[in-house]
Amino acid sequence: MRGVLDIPEHLGVLQSAILDALSRVEARFDAQLASDLPPVDEMCRHVERYRGKMLRPTLVALCGAAVREDLGERLGSGDAGVITDDHIAAGAVCEMVHMATLVHDDVLDEAEIRRRGATVNSLRGNEQAVILGDYLIASAYELCSTFDSPIPARIVGRASTVMCAGELLQLHHRENASLDERTYFEILERKTAALIGAACELGALCTLGFDRTDHPAVGAVGRFGRQLGIAFQIQDDLLDLTGEESVVGKSVRKDLEKGKLTYPLIHHLAHADPRERGRTLRLIGSPSRAEDTRALREQLAETGSMDATRDTARRLVDEARIALTPLPEGPGLDMLRLMADAVVERSF
Repeated sequence: MRGVLDIPEHLGVLQSAILDALSRVEARFDAQLASDLPPVDEMCRHVERYRGKMLRPTLVALCGAAVREDLGERLGSGDAGVITDDHIAAGAVCEMVHMATLVHDDVLDEAEIRRRGATVNSLRGNEQAVILGDYLIASAYELCSTFDSPIPARIVGRASTVMCAGELLQLHHRENASLDERTYFEILERKTAALIGAACELGALCTLGFDRTDHPAVGAVGRFGRQLGIAFQIQDDLLDLTGEESVVGKSVRKDLEKGKLTYPLIHHLAHADPRERGRTLRLIGSPSRAEDTRALREQLAETGSMDATRDTARRLVDEARIALTPLPEGPGLDMLRLMADAVVERSF
């Protein structure tokens, strides 16, 4: 993830290849969204500021590299073809779909800050923000049509459908103080993990061939991505409660304001005594005051819910690492493991 990983020296060549790939993804993204209508072009340039860690394009490129048996040899010989144009296009597609979900999420959450800047909805209103999200999705599928196989479009289409179902499930359970862990994980598996898993699979298939969907490495990186995605979101849940807007770079405590229970609160409500549970439910209704936020953090600490959240994220990361067993040893596998660890160590 850009700006998050501390890369050891032996992975420096691969890191340079990934960074170069991300620059190419950005250029492909910008070219795909370019419009001859100035107002549309202006809004697209604004949404480009939403770019952060670029997790999904990174995983496309890195999984594409990691499934190569000869990766170390090719990197050592200075082979510049490890990450192909197909990887770049797939990375741009995944980033467009992800950006669309961010734009739409900001509308649903009435968020005002994203990547330390104003959200589209706060600047232009909900109507324009919704249509911009649709424009991003449509652009992603147009780019998908440039592959010489229908498989990428099927993978992205399936992931998008699953994501929308996850969002609808979450909205159905808004204000549900009895939300259980099983349903919560169902939401995360659909809303967050589906696209990250798809990014990993696309990266592997761009290397191995789109007709190799049954290759063990494709299933391995897909499982890795889905577990990593859930861990990533759980860490986000923690940061939403404990982080500061200036560090996290987006509006915080929005989940509480919109009645969305996340893992720390679900764990806390399941383990608190009735009196403490009642106090917590009252605090959830007014999380914008600083003193209420501090009180809520203290209550979560008393039931061990903060530690339980970190432990759960770590367990999922460990499972993600185990999923990588079929991949060949080498710099690609080493960096994937490093990325997994970074998910639970980040502060933004």
